[in-house]
Amino acid sequence: MEPHVAELKQKIEDTLCPFGFEVYPFQVAWYNALLPPTFHLTLPGPTLAFLVLSTPAMFDRALKPFLQSCHLQRLTDPVDQCVAYHLGRVRENLPELQIEVIADYEVHPNRRPKILAQTAAHVAGAAYYYQRKDVEADPWGDQHISGVCIHPRYGGWFAIRGVVLLPGIEVPDLQPTKPLDCVPKRADRITLLEGFNFHWHDWTYRDAVTPQERYSEEQKAYFSTPPAQRLAFLGLAQPSKDPSSRPAELPFTVHRPKNPQNPSRVRGWLSPHVSPPASPGPSLP
Repeated sequence: MEPHVAELKQKIEDTLCPFGFEVYPFQVAWYNALLPPTFHLTLPGPTLAFLVLSTPAMFDRALKPFLQSCHLQRLTDPVDQCVAYHLGRVRENLPELQIEVIADYEVHPNRRPKILAQTAAHVAGAAYYYQRKDVEADPWGDQHISGVCIHPRYGGWFAIRGVVLLPGIEVPDLQPTKPLDCVPKRADRITLLEGFNFHWHDWTYRDAVTPQERYSEEQKAYFSTPPAQRLAFLGLAQPSKDPSSRPAELPFTVHRPKNPQNPSRVRGWLSPHVSPPASPGPSLP
C-alpha cells in the first residue's frame, strides 16, 4: 500500500476502529468500472475512497454509548444516527482534508442509491459479493435472487455502513486487493443465496463461514425488532421536550472503549445493505 494511503487509513482507523468499525481503501475508478454511468461516483477515477463496515463489536462500543448520550434524535433510526455521528467525526478529526461521506442508506431525490454498498465492499476487498451469476447452472428458474456479501472473518455478521471520499487526493498507483472467496463451492453458494433470500430471518446464512464473532443475543433481539418499534423497545418512544435531556436508562449494560428481510429491504444489523437487484454487481476475479 502506498505510504500516503497507509497514513490516511491509519488516521481514519484511529477514529473509527475503537468503536467497532473497519476501513478499506479503494479507487473510485474500480467502483465505477463495474457499474453503468447512472450509478457512477462523479469524481476522477484515481480519487481515494474508503469503505467503512461495522463488526459485531460496534453494538457495545458505539451504539450503546451513543444511545446513552444526548446526541440521539427521536425521529430517525438510532443505528443510522450513530453511524452518521462516527463518520462525521472522521471529517472533524481531519479538518485539513476535503471529505465527502456517503452513508449506505442515502438516496437521491428519485430514490436511486447514492452508493451501491456491496459493490463498494467487493472492490475494496472487504467482503466477497456473491450473486446468482456465481452459481453455474443455478436452480432458481425465473425467481429473483439477491446477492449478499460475506466477510472472511465475520461471515454475514457485519454491515456495510458507507464510504468516505477524499476529493483532490488521487492515488493512481494504488493496487486493488481482491476479496477472499470464502464460499468457493457451488453447493455452498446455493445454500448461502437461498438462506439469504428465503430464510434470512433465521440468521443461518450468516454462518456461511465460521465467524470469528457473531452478534450477541441482545443485538439479535434489538435488530429483530421492526425499525418502527425500536425506540419503544429502548424505552425512548416518547420524545423529550428538553432536547438536552438524557435518554432513559436502557435495558442493557453499556461498554465504553478504553480508546476513544426481505433481504432487498431489510436494514441495519438484520442484514447487510443490498445493492438494488436491477444494478449489476462486480465482475468477480
